[in-house]
Amino acid sequence: MEEIIRQKLAILPEHPGCYIMRGEHGEILYIGKSKNLKNRVRSYFTGKHRGKTARLVHYIRDLEIILTDSEKEALLLEMTLIQKYLPPYNIRLKDGTSYLYIKITHEKNPHLIVTREVEQDGGRYFGPYPSGFAAEETKELLQKIYPLCHCSGKPGRPCFYFHLGQCIGPCDHEVSEETYQRQIRRISKFLNGGHLEVKQKLLQKMRREIDQLAFERAKETHKLILAIEKTIEKQKMLTTDFREKDIFAFREKDGYLAVQIFFVRGGAVNGRDGAVFEYVGSQEEAQLSFISHFYSEPNHLIPKEVLLETGFSTKLLEETLPTKIRVPKRGEKKALVDLVGENAANALEAHFKLLAFAEDKLQEQ
Repeated sequence: MEEIIRQKLAILPEHPGCYIMRGEHGEILYIGKSKNLKNRVRSYFTGKHRGKTARLVHYIRDLEIILTDSEKEALLLEMTLIQKYLPPYNIRLKDGTSYLYIKITHEKNPHLIVTREVEQDGGRYFGPYPSGFAAEETKELLQKIYPLCHCSGKPGRPCFYFHLGQCIGPCDHEVSEETYQRQIRRISKFLNGGHLEVKQKLLQKMRREIDQLAFERAKETHKLILAIEKTIEKQKMLTTDFREKDIFAFREKDGYLAVQIFFVRGGAVNGRDGAVFEYVGSQEEAQLSFISHFYSEPNHLIPKEVLLETGFSTKLLEETLPTKIRVPKRGEKKALVDLVGENAANALEAHFKLLAFAEDKLQEQ
């Protein structure tokens, strides 16, 4: 151990804050936070470590601390510093990770678009969607049922989409803000679980059209019903609670942590993501760091609620994330968390099987 580190360890305060581990040339290797810097930082230099933590300690040549007033402030500072310096031993999300969203633009004549960019521009975002195909399918369906502007919006000659019933028609006539807002409310309701009600209304409409012998119109209505079944109802419904929620579950083995995230929208899994990575420090800190940094990414929207497994400390997340953090103990939500946990366990098992397979292949050479 370097003498400068011994000296600094001897005077560490029992105080919340961030600590910065540096290498031989002053480069930042790792940034962490703790409610008790003295205990946390000293733990790196006592006892036995393995894996990524052992490698980190081997290369540490200096350290510094930044005091904060609370653990919450330490977490926020840690997030800022990690985003700025990108230390190699901190948890790194996959490069270029971004999700697809359906956006209602904020302009005089709002449009529906599919985008990966989430901006603070007054637009409304729905998602994430697991693929560009799923997002485009859903957008096209909405343009048929609840069309917004589908052209430049300049008045004059009605556009092609207006004749198809897929443009609300600012190219043909003045569309009031009230009309747009009514349509936007319908879209929001549809994407938040209201598609079942829409399907029922379309079924009633189709029956009336058949009774009136309007078979062509009935055929078009039937196409919309089939489109709902294809784009929305093909997802397995997991809950009767239509509030948007993200579900996290972790599994640990030999210094590796597997995480699975399910994005539940409209009662169904709309998308999922996951990773297996080595971590430094305690498992609880690694989990907390992963979730907090996950939502610090600009393209990761925060849902109405986040579900976590039993035993997870939620206090810091509740203080730093503007959403409800829940640890369900029973019922439907508990079953959802258990399902995500099973997927995390499977991902971790698959990871170690691949490592063993690769090792066997090397030994055969």
